[in-house]
Amino acid sequence: MLRLLRRSFLDIWPRAAFERDFLHRRVLLRDVFICNSPATVQEAFLEHAATYERKSPQMRHALKPLLGDGLFISDGPLWKERRRVVAPVTHVSRLAELCPPITEAAAERAEAWAARNPSAPIDMLAEMGHLTAEIICRTIFGRQLGGQAAASVVSAFAEYQGAVGQTDLISLLGLPDWMPRWQPPRARRASRRIAAVLDKLIDGVLSAPSGEASLIRSMAEGVNPATGQRMDREAFRNEAAVLFMAGHETTANTLAWAWYLLSQCPHAAARVGQEAAALGGPATFADLPRLPFTRAVVEETLRLYPPVPLLAREAVTEGELAGRRVPKGSLVIAVPWLLHRHAKLWREPDAFRPERFLPGGEAATKPRYVWIPFAIGPRVCTGAAFGLTEAVLCLATLAARFAPKLVPGTEVYPVCRLTLRPGDSLPMLLERRADG
Repeated sequence: MLRLLRRSFLDIWPRAAFERDFLHRRVLLRDVFICNSPATVQEAFLEHAATYERKSPQMRHALKPLLGDGLFISDGPLWKERRRVVAPVTHVSRLAELCPPITEAAAERAEAWAARNPSAPIDMLAEMGHLTAEIICRTIFGRQLGGQAAASVVSAFAEYQGAVGQTDLISLLGLPDWMPRWQPPRARRASRRIAAVLDKLIDGVLSAPSGEASLIRSMAEGVNPATGQRMDREAFRNEAAVLFMAGHETTANTLAWAWYLLSQCPHAAARVGQEAAALGGPATFADLPRLPFTRAVVEETLRLYPPVPLLAREAVTEGELAGRRVPKGSLVIAVPWLLHRHAKLWREPDAFRPERFLPGGEAATKPRYVWIPFAIGPRVCTGAAFGLTEAVLCLATLAARFAPKLVPGTEVYPVCRLTLRPGDSLPMLLERRADG
């Protein structure tokens, strides 16, 4: 199992795991409990959220060199303080003002595609990575500074994910959390590159008090209501790294998977293209109500290929789940990869059916916690609405003019390290729509 884990977190699940409601395994010296039904997910991640608040040791140690004490991997009082400052920055009420960089960057990508030789394949995974990096850099740091940093940061993130260790034998052996975890030199170099770029960008934003609006400026102006204090410079850097990772990597993967799925389903691709072309230009925030099928494609993509397909927590005290004792230090996991393809919860669970998510579709009849691509409970992703909106607007803007096709003979295999990717690349041909 450990050998399989080094390849991908998805390779360890037997067919039976897609039909069970609750699983318990002993891995070396750790108990692992898997919540695989809406009821057990709700019990662990909402009703007993305080007991299972802390991220797993593997996740914390894999991301600490990159995120420091950032919101994604912190817990306890520090997590509560940071969330009070960071959560309002990407709140759904601010979507309208956060969307212009999405529309601009997607329109620029469409023009760049139009200038390419259509017979030359592109790496769609890399394309979507650069697009979402451009968007999140502009959003975090402003249009001027952010646009200059996207390529540098996205390459370092890809390098880090490829190098970082996938298993944490120290914690599985029951050894203490304070013992140092070794990370490859390549991962350490990539984290230093990212930190240097982010520090430079933050200095550029904060040294110009009257500069353009950005998420970093909003965080700089935000005050923790409990303490009346602002974050220090290191905290800014760590939270900027969290925003970048969450806002770039996950959305890029979702878009890459969406293009792959549409390339295998011509009638869905045609419907997205027609819906998008009817807008008459790049998709904007005001156009969202006119894109129900495009949104359904994104939501179905998130069901089949959730960007974070495993949500792992560590029990900070002894607890109970599904009537079973959960010792302190156990791993409690919700696995969207299993839950979203559960044979008892979905019709044709492995099939791509965007219609599930249209009004009145199958998804509307499901229990609340059967679809959890953004996690749930107190630690639900603060940028969920932003990420979903970003994916819909980017997909619509590009699909209005292009219907990408998978390069013949390409085999696509899902690989999960920190996030779920279609391998290391996704070669596609940029076929133009006849009316695009």
